[in-house]
Amino acid sequence: MKHQYKITKNKAFFPKNSGTIPGKPLFVLVLLLMLLLGKGPVSAQNTQENTAESVLNRISELLSASEYNEALGLFDTIDQQERDSTRLKLLRASVLSSAGKYAEARAVAESVSKAEPDNTDALFVLAAIESVQGRDRQQQAVLERIIKIDPNNHEALIALGNLNLKSRSLRAAASSFHRVLSNNPVNPDALLGLARTFRINRELDDAEILFNRVIDLYPDLAEARTERARFYRGKGLFREALSDLDEAKRISPDDYWISIDRGNILLDLNRRPEALEEFCRAVDINPGEFLAYVYTSGLKDDLGDHDGAERDYAILAGIKPDYYFALEGLGLHKMRKENWAEARSAFMEAYKQAPQENLYGLLAAINWMRAENITSPRAYLAQVLGKVKRETLEWYMIRLYYDLTARSYAGENDMVFRLDQEKDQNMKARMTFYMAMYYDIRGNSSLANKYFLLVNGMERRAIPEWRLNEWIVNDRNLKLF
Repeated sequence: MKHQYKITKNKAFFPKNSGTIPGKPLFVLVLLLMLLLGKGPVSAQNTQENTAESVLNRISELLSASEYNEALGLFDTIDQQERDSTRLKLLRASVLSSAGKYAEARAVAESVSKAEPDNTDALFVLAAIESVQGRDRQQQAVLERIIKIDPNNHEALIALGNLNLKSRSLRAAASSFHRVLSNNPVNPDALLGLARTFRINRELDDAEILFNRVIDLYPDLAEARTERARFYRGKGLFREALSDLDEAKRISPDDYWISIDRGNILLDLNRRPEALEEFCRAVDINPGEFLAYVYTSGLKDDLGDHDGAERDYAILAGIKPDYYFALEGLGLHKMRKENWAEARSAFMEAYKQAPQENLYGLLAAINWMRAENITSPRAYLAQVLGKVKRETLEWYMIRLYYDLTARSYAGENDMVFRLDQEKDQNMKARMTFYMAMYYDIRGNSSLANKYFLLVNGMERRAIPEWRLNEWIVNDRNLKLF
């Protein structure tokens, strides 16, 4: 089969091949580095317990379980002469990198590279370290060194192609993938890389041809299914995307990102309970990864599992403290349960993480007033007010609360007038909510309830305060007559 591509003038041939996958991506499990270096694990039945090979077998088991520190400790049990070999040094550097000990890993790999400048394995380890640290320019430089030494190095060319894809250098990416395919027309990583390039460049017919081709060649390659599913999703073909992800899930049932993608497609199809089940499955697969909790917390909220949502917001905030939306959700749920002091802490931390969100500071102060007394957050509100642009509606509202801490109510009528004049409906709904809270704190339930109902009638569901306002309206059984 001959195919003319549009990004470059190159042509590539794709003969049908039912064999096994001929190539591997550059950055794979560190265990594969052993195979790359020419000596993989051997059966323990054929070795003595204390030989290097048996120790490496045990290390490989620990790596499979992500027990990196334990694996590192076993290197000290290997004979010094074997430990000083290039193969073992680079394996140790790779494990150090996987354990997050990048400086140590870099030092080991650089020492090998300095002693053996043409050792592409050492450069691969360095490229992997640059990759996990997000140093794209440095990674590209190392990959180009590898290609200069070995112009047909498929792994380096594919990695460089993917790096160019990331930076949207599409011609350069296509060129790298074509160089691989000119020598190996059925390399799945190069085919998928080129298909992604076409998808990003909106050459959708060419992209679909290649995605289909990879699946035809490698029907049990889960990555090909997930990539075609993303392609289908981009075209709005959600059922076709779900079918591919169902198959990918069958092939690789413990893949976290397949579960995330499948959950998103179920959301696209408005099958929210099933989507929640899939995102919960992702949590079970990798409870330390934050993204699934973003979905589970929001979906549990939407589906009425408020306690479950609160738990997931708390976990999410613990895993990723700078994700202030989790702190926002946690704070709102603490308010729902009238845990004022805990809500104050959540919003204070959210404001610390996102100082541009002035209303987090106001929410922290409101909960402070509830937890202690009206005068308590005066100094805190003064700091918040000092960071808000003067003469804005936010500034006037925060000043109203600041005056409240001194038992002064002079700004009420002015604030009501400004609310009436506000044209931005989201801002108007938010400020109306804070007006309701203001009257509630003052003990004027009648006026507070009036404003809570006004917010409810505005139907501004995208604002953070909407859910809290909705809970209050339902809890108080407020109705418009």
